[in-house]
Amino acid sequence: MAVRTLAKLFAAIAVTAGSVSLPLSAPAADAPRRIEIVAKRFSYTPSEIVLKKGEPVIMVIHSEDVAHGLKFKELNLQTDIGKGATSELPFTPTRAGDFLGHCSHFCGAHHGSMILTLHVTE
Repeated sequence: MAVRTLAKLFAAIAVTAGSVSLPLSAPAADAPRRIEIVAKRFSYTPSEIVLKKGEPVIMVIHSEDVAHGLKFKELNLQTDIGKGATSELPFTPTRAGDFLGHCSHFCGAHHGSMILTLHVTE
């Protein structure tokens, strides 16, 4: 008899729990878009990124070898990425256009060719 009572109790709890409404958290669409980037002599991967004006993003940049940096002079953005470390660069593009980011730490003979292009669309 006790088993039947427990079974009824569990069934009642399951039905009640299924009808309870919980408040929803903010939609994931409100969270900044995260863009994973790898810095390695002498390139960024990906080397080109398309962004939308007004869309908040976080560029997550990981160095696979030596210390690197990333600087977008026109956008007033800069970060340092230590050897084997990761750096996050949050921002919201406020104007459309093509912007070139350069490695801001000398990392070897082809350092000057280390470029990341941001294409910001309307």
